[in-house]
Amino acid sequence: MSAWVLITGGSRGIGAATARRCAAAGWDIAINYTQDSVAAEALAASLHGMGRRAQTLQADVADEAQVAAMFERLDAAGGRLAGLVNNAGIVAPAMRLQDMTPDRWRRLLNVNVVGTLLCCQQAARRMSTARGGAGGAIVNVSSRAAEYGSAGIYVDYAATKGAIDTLTRGLGRELIAEGIRVNGVRPGVIETDIHADSGLDPHSAATTLPIQRLGRPEEIAEAIAWLLSDAASYTVGAMLDVAGGR
Repeated sequence: MSAWVLITGGSRGIGAATARRCAAAGWDIAINYTQDSVAAEALAASLHGMGRRAQTLQADVADEAQVAAMFERLDAAGGRLAGLVNNAGIVAPAMRLQDMTPDRWRRLLNVNVVGTLLCCQQAARRMSTARGGAGGAIVNVSSRAAEYGSAGIYVDYAATKGAIDTLTRGLGRELIAEGIRVNGVRPGVIETDIHADSGLDPHSAATTLPIQRLGRPEEIAEAIAWLLSDAASYTVGAMLDVAGGR
């Protein structure tokens, strides 16, 4: 039976790099995206070229009905869900807290936190050995901002990632007896398109990092693939920093 890894926000950046890395390791890949169907389909075609099954699944992870429908479409494709990578996340323009709006906070919380909760819930229902599943692994993509707080830039984004850290530790302990390992990765400053959403130039931060360069999406993908794999079988509720010493 084929085994799927579902990657939310999988059409670009860290998500796309993770899709390619997991396909190389032998998994079939489900690519969730919200808007960029062209990028998602192009990625799926490249994975087909690697000899893997690949399916694109459009859904806004903040929407409960869309998330449920996404998992049902994956069920219909056949094979079991072996892994979930909660990579979908958003930032907003850099500013101080007193200039932010509650609507901004609600959108960040809905996508970054509620979206992760909804996807974890659906995956757990399918993977749990207590419900007839075969177990699996969940990897939540957090950020070093969860610990640094991103003062003066986006403390609201940092707060959502702090919630992801806590969820990862708690859910790891909750689900391990049912054959599901939950862990997280905290990337540092990575060279991806997400920074454009905040209006910041990530290259300006490179010289402030101990490693003196930005991270590459492929470096985060390696960590995610390891946490999904049996090589990480004794790793539960852990947060792995991949941040160049930050």
